[in-house]
Amino acid sequence: MMALQVAGGAGCGLPPLLARGGRGRGRRRALFRPPRAVASDAAPAAAKEEDGKVALGGSGVAMTKLGIGAWSWGDTTYWNEFQWDDRKLKAAKGAFDASIDCGITFFDTAEVYGAGVSGAINSESLLGRFIKERQQKEQVEVAIATKFAALPWRFGRGSVISALKASLDRLGVSSVELYQLHWPGIWGNEGYLDGLGDAVEQGLVKAVGVSNYSEKRLRDAYERLKKRGIPLASNQVNYSLIYRNPEENGVKAACDELGITLIAYSPIAQGALTGKYTPDNPPKGPRGRIYTPEFLTKLQPLINRIKEIGGNYGRTPTQVVLNWLVCQGNVVPIPGAKNAEQAREFAGALGWSLTASEVEELRSMAREIKPVIGFPVEKL
Repeated sequence: MMALQVAGGAGCGLPPLLARGGRGRGRRRALFRPPRAVASDAAPAAAKEEDGKVALGGSGVAMTKLGIGAWSWGDTTYWNEFQWDDRKLKAAKGAFDASIDCGITFFDTAEVYGAGVSGAINSESLLGRFIKERQQKEQVEVAIATKFAALPWRFGRGSVISALKASLDRLGVSSVELYQLHWPGIWGNEGYLDGLGDAVEQGLVKAVGVSNYSEKRLRDAYERLKKRGIPLASNQVNYSLIYRNPEENGVKAACDELGITLIAYSPIAQGALTGKYTPDNPPKGPRGRIYTPEFLTKLQPLINRIKEIGGNYGRTPTQVVLNWLVCQGNVVPIPGAKNAEQAREFAGALGWSLTASEVEELRSMAREIKPVIGFPVEKL
Protein backbone atom coordinates (compact mmCIF):
# COMPACT_ATOMS: atom_id res chain seq x y z
CA MET A 1 0.00 0.00 0.00
CA MET A 2 1.18 3.48 -0.68
CA ALA A 3 2.16 5.55 2.35
CA LEU A 4 -0.07 8.56 2.83
CA GLN A 5 0.44 11.65 4.94
CA VAL A 6 -2.41 13.91 5.92
CA ALA A 7 -2.17 17.28 4.22
CA GLY A 8 1.14 16.19 2.76
CA GLY A 9 0.60 16.87 -0.94
CA ALA A 10 1.68 19.97 -2.79
CA GLY A 11 -0.65 22.81 -1.92
CA CYS A 12 -2.85 20.62 0.30
CA GLY A 13 -4.56 22.77 2.88
CA LEU A 14 -2.69 25.95 2.02
CA PRO A 15 -4.62 29.12 1.31
CA PRO A 16 -4.30 29.87 -2.44
CA LEU A 17 -1.72 32.64 -1.94
CA LEU A 18 0.65 30.42 0.03
CA ALA A 19 0.07 27.43 -2.24
CA ARG A 20 1.36 29.57 -5.10
CA GLY A 21 4.40 30.58 -3.10
CA GLY A 22 3.35 34.21 -2.63
CA ARG A 23 3.40 36.38 0.46
CA GLY A 24 3.48 34.68 3.81
CA ARG A 25 6.57 32.50 3.28
CA GLY A 26 7.87 33.51 6.67
CA ARG A 27 4.80 32.04 8.33
CA ARG A 28 5.10 28.54 6.87
CA ARG A 29 6.78 27.18 9.98
CA ALA A 30 3.87 28.34 12.12
CA LEU A 31 1.37 26.79 9.73
CA PHE A 32 2.71 23.30 10.21
CA ARG A 33 3.58 23.18 13.89
CA PRO A 34 2.56 19.95 15.65
CA PRO A 35 -1.01 19.87 17.01
CA ARG A 36 -1.52 20.56 20.70
CA ALA A 37 -3.92 18.58 22.87
CA VAL A 38 -6.12 21.41 24.03
CA ALA A 39 -9.66 20.02 24.03
CA SER A 40 -9.18 17.79 27.07
CA ASP A 41 -6.44 16.45 29.27
CA ALA A 42 -7.22 12.84 28.42
CA ALA A 43 -8.43 11.82 24.98
CA PRO A 44 -11.44 9.49 24.95
CA ALA A 45 -10.84 5.86 24.11
CA ALA A 46 -12.40 6.35 20.69
CA ALA A 47 -9.93 9.07 19.73
CA LYS A 48 -6.59 7.34 20.18
CA GLU A 49 -4.25 8.41 17.41
CA GLU A 50 -1.84 6.30 15.44
CA ASP A 51 0.03 7.33 12.28
CA GLY A 52 -2.20 10.37 11.79
CA LYS A 53 -5.39 8.33 12.11
CA VAL A 54 -7.91 7.67 14.86
CA ALA A 55 -9.48 4.42 15.96
CA LEU A 56 -13.15 4.24 15.10
CA GLY A 57 -14.73 3.55 18.47
CA GLY A 58 -13.64 0.21 19.90
CA SER A 59 -13.70 -1.48 16.50
CA GLY A 60 -9.97 -1.38 15.84
CA VAL A 61 -10.64 0.21 12.44
CA ALA A 62 -8.51 3.29 11.80
CA MET A 63 -9.73 6.34 9.90
CA THR A 64 -8.16 9.63 8.94
CA LYS A 65 -9.07 12.35 11.43
CA LEU A 66 -11.22 14.02 8.81
CA GLY A 67 -13.33 12.38 6.12
CA ILE A 68 -15.09 13.48 2.97
CA GLY A 69 -18.87 13.37 2.67
CA ALA A 70 -20.26 12.30 -0.71
CA TRP A 71 -23.88 13.40 -0.20
CA SER A 72 -23.71 15.85 -3.10
CA TRP A 73 -22.23 13.39 -5.60
CA GLY A 74 -24.97 12.66 -8.11
CA ASP A 75 -27.66 14.49 -6.09
CA THR A 76 -30.19 16.70 -7.87
CA THR A 77 -32.71 17.42 -5.13
CA TYR A 78 -30.66 19.38 -2.58
CA TRP A 79 -27.28 20.05 -4.18
CA ASN A 80 -25.98 20.89 -7.66
CA GLU A 81 -28.79 23.34 -8.45
CA PHE A 82 -31.08 20.46 -9.39
CA GLN A 83 -28.97 19.18 -12.26
CA TRP A 84 -26.07 16.79 -12.82
CA ASP A 85 -23.72 16.88 -15.82
CA ASP A 86 -20.26 15.82 -16.96
CA ARG A 87 -18.69 18.98 -15.53
CA LYS A 88 -19.97 18.18 -12.05
CA LEU A 89 -18.95 14.55 -12.47
CA LYS A 90 -15.38 15.61 -13.28
CA ALA A 91 -15.40 18.01 -10.33
CA ALA A 92 -16.47 15.22 -7.96
CA LYS A 93 -13.72 12.98 -9.36
CA GLY A 94 -11.30 15.85 -8.77
CA ALA A 95 -12.48 16.08 -5.15
CA PHE A 96 -11.82 12.37 -4.66
CA ASP A 97 -8.34 12.48 -6.19
CA ALA A 98 -7.33 15.64 -4.35
CA SER A 99 -8.45 14.09 -1.07
CA ILE A 100 -6.28 11.03 -1.67
CA ASP A 101 -3.36 13.25 -2.70
CA CYS A 102 -3.69 15.13 0.59
CA GLY A 103 -3.91 11.97 2.68
CA ILE A 104 -7.65 12.04 3.37
CA THR A 105 -8.76 8.46 2.70
CA PHE A 106 -12.08 8.19 4.56
CA PHE A 107 -15.20 8.65 2.41
CA ASP A 108 -18.80 8.59 3.63
CA THR A 109 -21.72 7.82 1.33
CA ALA A 110 -25.17 6.17 1.52
CA GLU A 111 -27.47 4.07 -0.60
CA VAL A 112 -29.98 6.94 -0.87
CA TYR A 113 -27.48 9.62 -1.94
CA GLY A 114 -28.08 10.43 -5.60
CA ALA A 115 -30.38 7.43 -5.95
CA GLY A 116 -33.71 7.23 -7.75
CA VAL A 117 -35.85 10.31 -7.18
CA SER A 118 -33.05 12.00 -5.21
CA GLY A 119 -30.52 12.21 -8.00
CA ALA A 120 -29.07 11.38 -11.36
CA ILE A 121 -26.60 8.68 -10.36
CA ASN A 122 -25.99 6.83 -7.12
CA SER A 123 -23.21 8.26 -4.95
CA GLU A 124 -22.02 4.75 -4.07
CA SER A 125 -21.59 3.95 -7.77
CA LEU A 126 -19.56 7.12 -8.28
CA LEU A 127 -17.31 6.43 -5.30
CA GLY A 128 -16.76 2.87 -6.49
CA ARG A 129 -15.85 4.14 -9.96
CA PHE A 130 -13.42 6.72 -8.58
CA ILE A 131 -11.69 4.11 -6.41
CA LYS A 132 -11.35 1.69 -9.33
CA GLU A 133 -9.91 4.37 -11.62
CA ARG A 134 -7.40 5.42 -8.95
CA GLN A 135 -6.40 1.83 -8.23
CA GLN A 136 -5.52 1.42 -11.90
CA LYS A 137 -2.78 4.01 -11.39
CA GLU A 138 -1.51 3.07 -7.93
CA GLN A 139 -2.38 0.96 -4.92
CA VAL A 140 -4.17 3.06 -2.31
CA GLU A 141 -6.05 2.36 0.89
CA VAL A 142 -9.54 3.85 0.95
CA ALA A 143 -11.85 3.53 3.96
CA ILE A 144 -15.50 3.42 2.91
CA ALA A 145 -18.49 4.19 5.10
CA THR A 146 -22.01 3.76 3.77
CA LYS A 147 -25.51 3.55 5.24
CA PHE A 148 -28.68 1.47 5.39
CA ALA A 149 -31.91 3.39 4.79
CA ALA A 150 -34.49 2.37 7.40
CA LEU A 151 -37.40 2.68 4.97
CA PRO A 152 -40.86 1.85 6.36
CA TRP A 153 -41.26 -1.26 4.19
CA ARG A 154 -37.98 -2.80 5.32
CA PHE A 155 -38.33 -5.28 8.14
CA GLY A 156 -35.88 -7.31 10.18
CA ARG A 157 -32.25 -8.26 10.07
CA GLY A 158 -32.44 -9.77 6.61
CA SER A 159 -33.26 -6.41 5.05
CA VAL A 160 -29.98 -5.01 6.37
CA ILE A 161 -27.91 -7.76 4.77
CA SER A 162 -29.79 -7.46 1.46
CA ALA A 163 -29.30 -3.70 1.33
CA LEU A 164 -25.65 -4.02 2.30
CA LYS A 165 -24.95 -6.53 -0.47
CA ALA A 166 -26.56 -4.16 -2.98
CA SER A 167 -24.35 -1.34 -1.69
CA LEU A 168 -21.24 -3.51 -1.97
CA ASP A 169 -22.19 -4.33 -5.55
CA ARG A 170 -22.53 -0.63 -6.45
CA LEU A 171 -19.24 0.16 -4.71
CA GLY A 172 -17.48 -2.77 -6.38
CA VAL A 173 -15.98 -4.08 -3.13
CA SER A 174 -16.39 -7.19 -1.01
CA SER A 175 -16.61 -5.32 2.31
CA VAL A 176 -16.63 -1.82 3.74
CA GLU A 177 -14.94 -0.36 6.80
CA LEU A 178 -18.15 1.08 8.31
CA TYR A 179 -21.85 0.33 7.81
CA GLN A 180 -24.37 2.59 9.54
CA LEU A 181 -28.11 2.73 10.15
CA HIS A 182 -28.94 6.04 8.45
CA TRP A 183 -31.79 6.89 10.84
CA PRO A 184 -33.93 5.11 13.45
CA GLY A 185 -36.61 2.81 12.08
CA ILE A 186 -40.29 3.65 12.47
CA TRP A 187 -41.21 0.10 13.53
CA GLY A 188 -38.27 -0.49 15.87
CA ASN A 189 -34.54 -0.99 15.58
CA GLU A 190 -33.80 -4.35 17.20
CA GLY A 191 -33.93 -6.24 13.90
CA TYR A 192 -31.76 -3.65 12.17
CA LEU A 193 -29.17 -3.82 14.95
CA ASP A 194 -29.18 -7.61 14.70
CA GLY A 195 -28.57 -7.18 10.99
CA LEU A 196 -25.52 -5.03 11.72
CA GLY A 197 -24.18 -7.77 13.97
CA ASP A 198 -24.80 -10.36 11.25
CA ALA A 199 -22.90 -8.18 8.77
CA VAL A 200 -19.85 -8.13 11.04
CA GLU A 201 -19.97 -11.87 11.63
CA GLN A 202 -20.31 -12.56 7.91
CA GLY A 203 -17.22 -10.44 7.18
CA LEU A 204 -19.12 -7.93 5.06
CA VAL A 205 -18.13 -4.98 7.27
CA LYS A 206 -15.29 -4.21 9.63
CA ALA A 207 -17.26 -1.89 11.92
CA VAL A 208 -20.85 -0.80 12.45
CA GLY A 209 -22.47 2.43 13.55
CA VAL A 210 -25.67 4.44 13.65
CA SER A 211 -26.70 7.90 12.50
CA ASN A 212 -29.08 10.51 13.89
CA TYR A 213 -29.51 8.52 17.10
CA SER A 214 -30.57 10.18 20.36
CA GLU A 215 -28.74 9.39 23.59
CA LYS A 216 -31.31 6.76 24.63
CA ARG A 217 -31.30 5.04 21.24
CA LEU A 218 -27.51 5.18 21.20
CA ARG A 219 -27.22 3.47 24.58
CA ASP A 220 -29.77 0.83 23.61
CA ALA A 221 -27.88 0.08 20.38
CA TYR A 222 -24.58 -0.09 22.24
CA GLU A 223 -25.95 -2.61 24.75
CA ARG A 224 -27.63 -4.81 22.15
CA LEU A 225 -24.47 -5.13 20.07
CA LYS A 226 -22.32 -5.54 23.17
CA LYS A 227 -24.19 -8.74 24.02
CA ARG A 228 -22.77 -10.21 20.81
CA GLY A 229 -19.29 -8.92 21.54
CA ILE A 230 -19.54 -6.30 18.81
CA PRO A 231 -18.64 -2.65 19.57
CA LEU A 232 -20.86 0.16 18.34
CA ALA A 233 -18.19 2.18 16.55
CA SER A 234 -19.90 5.48 15.72
CA ASN A 235 -22.89 7.79 15.72
CA GLN A 236 -23.09 10.20 12.80
CA VAL A 237 -24.96 13.38 13.67
CA ASN A 238 -25.37 16.98 12.58
CA TYR A 239 -22.70 18.92 14.50
CA SER A 240 -21.00 22.24 13.87
CA LEU A 241 -19.98 25.37 15.70
CA ILE A 242 -23.48 26.81 15.25
CA TYR A 243 -25.43 23.55 15.59
CA ARG A 244 -24.33 21.96 18.84
CA ASN A 245 -27.31 19.74 19.62
CA PRO A 246 -24.99 16.78 20.34
CA GLU A 247 -23.54 18.77 23.23
CA GLU A 248 -26.97 19.78 24.51
CA ASN A 249 -28.90 16.51 24.19
CA GLY A 250 -26.37 14.18 25.80
CA VAL A 251 -25.18 12.48 22.60
CA LYS A 252 -21.61 13.84 22.70
CA ALA A 253 -21.20 12.95 26.39
CA ALA A 254 -22.57 9.45 25.79
CA CYS A 255 -20.19 8.91 22.87
CA ASP A 256 -17.25 9.96 25.03
CA GLU A 257 -18.37 7.77 27.92
CA LEU A 258 -18.95 4.64 25.82
CA GLY A 259 -15.98 5.05 23.48
CA ILE A 260 -18.14 5.68 20.40
CA THR A 261 -16.73 8.00 17.73
CA LEU A 262 -18.93 10.97 16.87
CA ILE A 263 -18.88 11.54 13.11
CA ALA A 264 -19.98 15.11 12.37
CA TYR A 265 -21.95 15.76 9.20
CA SER A 266 -22.66 19.30 7.97
CA PRO A 267 -19.58 20.44 9.98
CA ILE A 268 -19.33 23.74 8.10
CA ALA A 269 -23.11 24.26 8.32
CA GLN A 270 -23.55 23.49 4.62
CA GLY A 271 -21.25 26.36 3.71
CA ALA A 272 -22.67 28.99 6.08
CA LEU A 273 -19.48 28.98 8.19
CA THR A 274 -17.07 29.39 5.28
CA GLY A 275 -17.57 33.14 4.99
CA LYS A 276 -18.71 32.67 1.40
CA TYR A 277 -22.28 33.77 2.07
CA THR A 278 -23.45 37.18 3.27
CA PRO A 279 -26.84 38.81 3.83
CA ASP A 280 -26.55 40.17 0.28
CA ASN A 281 -25.41 36.81 -1.11
CA PRO A 282 -27.30 33.97 0.61
CA PRO A 283 -27.04 30.38 -0.64
CA LYS A 284 -29.37 29.26 -3.41
CA GLY A 285 -31.81 26.39 -3.35
CA PRO A 286 -33.07 24.65 -0.18
CA ARG A 287 -30.18 26.02 1.90
CA GLY A 288 -31.48 29.52 1.31
CA ARG A 289 -34.55 28.71 3.39
CA ILE A 290 -32.32 27.90 6.38
CA TYR A 291 -29.52 30.43 5.99
CA THR A 292 -31.64 33.48 5.27
CA PRO A 293 -30.34 37.05 4.99
CA GLU A 294 -31.68 37.65 8.51
CA PHE A 295 -29.76 34.69 9.91
CA LEU A 296 -26.59 35.59 8.01
CA THR A 297 -26.77 39.10 9.47
CA LYS A 298 -26.73 37.63 13.00
CA LEU A 299 -23.92 35.28 11.98
CA GLN A 300 -21.59 37.97 10.60
CA PRO A 301 -19.80 38.97 13.87
CA LEU A 302 -18.89 35.32 14.44
CA ILE A 303 -17.66 34.95 10.86
CA ASN A 304 -15.52 38.07 11.27
CA ARG A 305 -13.91 36.66 14.42
CA ILE A 306 -13.32 33.30 12.73
CA LYS A 307 -11.52 35.14 9.92
CA GLU A 308 -9.38 37.03 12.44
CA ILE A 309 -8.34 33.86 14.22
CA GLY A 310 -7.67 32.12 10.93
CA GLY A 311 -5.48 34.98 9.84
CA ASN A 312 -3.23 34.38 12.85
CA TYR A 313 -2.59 30.83 11.65
CA GLY A 314 -2.65 31.49 7.92
CA ARG A 315 -5.85 29.45 7.71
CA THR A 316 -9.24 29.93 6.10
CA PRO A 317 -12.54 30.19 8.00
CA THR A 318 -13.44 26.71 6.77
CA GLN A 319 -10.24 25.28 8.23
CA VAL A 320 -10.82 27.08 11.54
CA VAL A 321 -14.35 25.72 12.08
CA LEU A 322 -13.30 22.17 11.10
CA ASN A 323 -10.36 22.38 13.48
CA TRP A 324 -12.76 23.59 16.19
CA LEU A 325 -14.63 20.29 15.87
CA VAL A 326 -11.45 18.22 15.93
CA CYS A 327 -10.48 20.07 19.12
CA GLN A 328 -13.61 18.74 20.86
CA GLY A 329 -11.98 15.31 20.97
CA ASN A 330 -13.56 12.09 19.71
CA VAL A 331 -15.03 13.90 16.68
CA VAL A 332 -14.36 13.13 13.01
CA PRO A 333 -15.81 15.83 10.70
CA ILE A 334 -16.93 14.81 7.20
CA PRO A 335 -17.41 17.99 5.13
CA GLY A 336 -18.81 17.47 1.66
CA ALA A 337 -16.37 18.16 -1.16
CA LYS A 338 -17.74 18.97 -4.61
CA ASN A 339 -14.37 19.77 -6.22
CA ALA A 340 -10.62 19.49 -5.77
CA GLU A 341 -10.19 22.98 -4.35
CA GLN A 342 -12.61 22.27 -1.52
CA ALA A 343 -10.97 18.92 -0.75
CA ARG A 344 -7.52 20.51 -0.52
CA GLU A 345 -8.87 23.22 1.75
CA PHE A 346 -10.46 20.67 4.08
CA ALA A 347 -7.14 18.86 4.47
CA GLY A 348 -5.69 22.09 5.87
CA ALA A 349 -7.90 21.75 8.95
CA LEU A 350 -5.41 19.17 10.25
CA GLY A 351 -1.82 19.43 11.42
CA TRP A 352 -2.35 22.41 13.74
CA SER A 353 -4.66 23.34 16.61
CA LEU A 354 -6.66 26.21 18.03
CA THR A 355 -5.88 27.09 21.64
CA ALA A 356 -8.29 26.20 24.42
CA SER A 357 -9.20 29.86 24.85
CA GLU A 358 -9.96 30.24 21.14
CA VAL A 359 -12.13 27.13 21.20
CA GLU A 360 -14.16 28.49 24.10
CA GLU A 361 -14.35 32.01 22.70
CA LEU A 362 -15.90 30.74 19.47
CA ARG A 363 -18.34 28.53 21.37
CA SER A 364 -19.37 31.50 23.51
CA MET A 365 -19.91 33.75 20.50
CA ALA A 366 -21.93 31.06 18.72
CA ARG A 367 -24.12 30.29 21.74
CA GLU A 368 -26.96 32.59 20.70
CA ILE A 369 -26.75 31.77 16.99
CA LYS A 370 -28.55 28.62 15.93
CA PRO A 371 -30.17 27.84 12.58
CA VAL A 372 -33.69 26.45 12.57
CA ILE A 373 -32.81 22.97 11.32
CA GLY A 374 -32.72 19.47 12.61
CA PHE A 375 -33.58 15.94 11.72
CA PRO A 376 -36.80 15.18 13.66
CA VAL A 377 -35.71 11.62 14.43
CA GLU A 378 -32.91 13.01 16.59
CA LYS A 379 -35.57 13.55 19.26
CA LEU A 380 -37.21 10.12 19.11
